[in-house]
Amino acid sequence: MTTAHQQESEAAVADAGGGETASLPLPGAPRSAGDLPARAGSAARALPARLAYALAALSGLFYFLGFPGMDLWPISFFGLVPLIVALRGQTPGRAALLGWIAGFVMTMTGFYWLLEMLRVFSGFPTILCALFMAILCGYQAGRIALCGWLYGRAEARGWPGSVAFALAFVTSELVFPLLFPWYYGASVHNAPVMGQVADLGGPYLVGLVLVAANLAIAELVTHRLDRAPPSPAPGEAGRDAGPPRRGRPLNRAVVAVGIAAPALAAVYGVLRIRAVDAAAAAAEPIKIGIVQPNLALFDRRNALKIHVSRTRELAQQGAELVVWSEAGVPQAFRESAYQREVQRSLTGRLGVPTVVGTVIHRLPADRNERGVSFNTALMAGKDGEILGRYDKQYLLAFGEYLPFGELVPYLYKLSPNSGRFSPGTSLAPLEWDGHRLATMICYEDILPHFVNKLVAQGDPDLLVNLTNDAWFGDSTEPWIHLALAKMRSIEHRRYLVRATNSGVSAIVDPVGRVVAHSDTFKEQSLLGEARFMRAQTVYGTVKDIPWYVAAAASAAMALFTRPKRWRLRREA
Repeated sequence: MTTAHQQESEAAVADAGGGETASLPLPGAPRSAGDLPARAGSAARALPARLAYALAALSGLFYFLGFPGMDLWPISFFGLVPLIVALRGQTPGRAALLGWIAGFVMTMTGFYWLLEMLRVFSGFPTILCALFMAILCGYQAGRIALCGWLYGRAEARGWPGSVAFALAFVTSELVFPLLFPWYYGASVHNAPVMGQVADLGGPYLVGLVLVAANLAIAELVTHRLDRAPPSPAPGEAGRDAGPPRRGRPLNRAVVAVGIAAPALAAVYGVLRIRAVDAAAAAAEPIKIGIVQPNLALFDRRNALKIHVSRTRELAQQGAELVVWSEAGVPQAFRESAYQREVQRSLTGRLGVPTVVGTVIHRLPADRNERGVSFNTALMAGKDGEILGRYDKQYLLAFGEYLPFGELVPYLYKLSPNSGRFSPGTSLAPLEWDGHRLATMICYEDILPHFVNKLVAQGDPDLLVNLTNDAWFGDSTEPWIHLALAKMRSIEHRRYLVRATNSGVSAIVDPVGRVVAHSDTFKEQSLLGEARFMRAQTVYGTVKDIPWYVAAAASAAMALFTRPKRWRLRREA
């Protein structure tokens, strides 16, 4: 990571409020933190490096505490303030480093469960897995480093700091590629009233509402810091520091937006929840059964027995549709005959329509070549006939494939527990009894752009997710996964049914509330009510186009100096 340090001026800064000019310091004489100059192009005075680094780390800790898993969600309204304060007046290189520090602290604490996942699937020693985890978290921290760099560049070119940070933040969430995606807006998943704007702009808009509150608090803090008198230099402890500096005026527009944005989002949330609840009450209901088998990762001998018995029990209890977890039945069926084989050996004895998670294998044309396997969801009718198929498209690195594994097959010998799957290509929904089920497997349900495509192509009336989070252990990860997935219900105003191997299985309503959920790492059956719904939302229509425009604006601010006439107009 670039760690370029800010150059300091040799001249002392004049005290604007006192009317007297401070004397020039002698070469090598120590200077107080308050004497650090503002960087060219910025009205802000940069904090000393050590203090800035500490504040960035504090923001990383706050991010972790306010995020799903810890769920101290009110922290999300001020958790970014230390980072924003630390970034002001810094060089782009140091701003990137500050963002990276915040991101690294957040990911190392919030994604601690990566260690177990790497240990289980790689088979490597724990020490080596810890190193890989640090490297992975270091990479994922690059998202916030990008935010810091874009902000630093824009501020240096004279653009308003608050606008620059907001655009940089949404840009980093939109474009930075992650192995395990997350969004700041998910912090308020347990406060549904704050998350309803997701149907207008997805998780990015929810996050921007929180960013607005952070920017307002940061504006108050930095305004206070700018007015504080300089700290006395060493050896001058008894000397009067002088009157407060006049500093820059308070940006009341930033404060006003920071107050208005959450307030308006809350009002919108109240109104939308009432309207969506009324629409849901008039929609067609259906009793959903979920089988959570709690199977060990590498011992699934009882998988078929558990699924069949649990499904029959749910059917007797009134379930009209049953959903199994990802690859609930580990048997691989031949692609050339899977419909017949699955019905004969599995679904023909269930007696209830079921979404089945399994594996389909395509034999190679040449015996010397490797076949192709798919992580698949099948729609079975009441008599067990196979009505539809969906193959997972977004495969999980290290779990379902190894990066560069096809180019260097020897990597699979080094990591024998990693899968070797191929991605699917069709977005068609699973159709049953006049209904359409948009199906997602594993972490596809936390990818807003992908679910946008599913909904746009299939016009489903129910969202279904099949997941296996057992490889992360009994940690916060299953709860984080659920929190991130809940946003899809709000964005498209549809019920979401999640069937997992070890939890958290759940039914989520179209305003993001959990109707029913299971425990983690327990064999359970879940029975609850969902409703078939269709709705056209703003986010579903415009998708991420506004956010790409915002990203383009952020890039332009990072590349081009703000025109002088705009600055003069604002000052006038």
